[in-house]
Amino acid sequence: MSIRSQRVGLAMAGLATATGVVILDAAMVNLATPAIRTALHLSATELSWIVDSYLISFAGLLLLGGRLADVLGGRRMFLWGLALYTAASMACALSFDATTLSVARILQGAGAAVVAPAALSLVLGLYQGDGERRRALGVWGGVAGAGSLLGVALGGVVTQSLGWTAIFWIPVPVGIVAAALVAYAVPPSPARSGGFDLPGAATITLGVSALAFGLISAPEAGWGAARTLVSLAIGVAALAVFVVAERRAARPLVPLGVFRRPPVVLANTVMLLLGAVSVGLFYFLPQYQQNVLGMSPVTAGLTQLPIAILITLGGFAAPWTARLVGLRPAMAGALTALTAGLFWLAGSDATSEYTTALLGPFLLIGAGLGLGFVHATTIAVSGAAVGETGLFSGLVNATRQLGGALGLAALIAVAASGDGVAHTDAFLGTAVLALAAAALSLLPAAHRSPTYGGGPATRAAVDVR
Repeated sequence: MSIRSQRVGLAMAGLATATGVVILDAAMVNLATPAIRTALHLSATELSWIVDSYLISFAGLLLLGGRLADVLGGRRMFLWGLALYTAASMACALSFDATTLSVARILQGAGAAVVAPAALSLVLGLYQGDGERRRALGVWGGVAGAGSLLGVALGGVVTQSLGWTAIFWIPVPVGIVAAALVAYAVPPSPARSGGFDLPGAATITLGVSALAFGLISAPEAGWGAARTLVSLAIGVAALAVFVVAERRAARPLVPLGVFRRPPVVLANTVMLLLGAVSVGLFYFLPQYQQNVLGMSPVTAGLTQLPIAILITLGGFAAPWTARLVGLRPAMAGALTALTAGLFWLAGSDATSEYTTALLGPFLLIGAGLGLGFVHATTIAVSGAAVGETGLFSGLVNATRQLGGALGLAALIAVAASGDGVAHTDAFLGTAVLALAAAALSLLPAAHRSPTYGGGPATRAAVDVR
């Protein structure tokens, strides 16, 4: 094995480890939510904010994180972002009430918002050519699934045996090891000229935060309450200002011309919906298993293993399925399986056997999520030219987290105001979102990228038959 191959392997290991621990920790937090609520005496609204504060920070700053990686260099920003994420994880573990934990989660999300696009940008830089990149993204999807797998396997065990704070201590040593690997194996990324669209980052973060806060607080305060209406109005206004600011900015956070590329629009819209589905599902599922089915945290985590295993296998199998039937048909099939699994779960009887009530739906859901995320990511980033990888990877990660933040808030509102059982309403909501994503994946999309930003795209988009 050549020295370059060894360094690429070490670099991939470090980047994948950092990304995997972010996903692992998020999965463990979901399983620990009942314990966190009990220990800190949280209301339902406060508990949902512990999850959503991280997602909002993550989603709102991802685009800026991608821009920072493009301008200041992916390696430098990856290391700085990982340092912030690790320090914030320690702060989460030391938190003593809802306010301190929420603030620490916001900082944790900010660190992740820098790590995620920088890591994906560095991965794309390690491999040249569509074939190599597709294989690398398949491995990337498998690693994400492995992080989820370890999260659900360890989350219940760690929470039940060591307490909820332990889930925030785990990323600390792992983050240090990942940083050391990347610092050694990845050469410094060249900085490029350019500025940062801070008004754009501020307005999109404010818009997402206000919308999520309004949706989360609506069931408790009322849809007609001043707090709800003002929050929603501020959110809509801030997002409108964001669009105007991007049109006028010399170096916008998101060049709006990128949305003239149909594959980019398709993939990011699908990712938005998948983010809402996955975050909503894994927020309500542990509470349903523990509070309704009476499972312990350990049992709840172990019974979710089939989802995580299928997500992992789906990530590794995604390149093969794309070669077999074409990228867009493969994505459509994955989303159809996901939709079927969610409707099956929503219709399951809590008194039924595990095999029919949970295992069957879990297998379809895991396969659909594992394949769907990788296919959507591949479509979203395959048309990125030199200097655009941070933007494109930041955008696809941002839409996923944005969908998670707003989707969770909306599903909480649906579950709280529905006439049926809360978890059933939430699961039905995720099924409807997955159905919408499947329908979108069947729409025709252009095979080539149009020009934007004053010049032609330097690479053709991937064939999205």
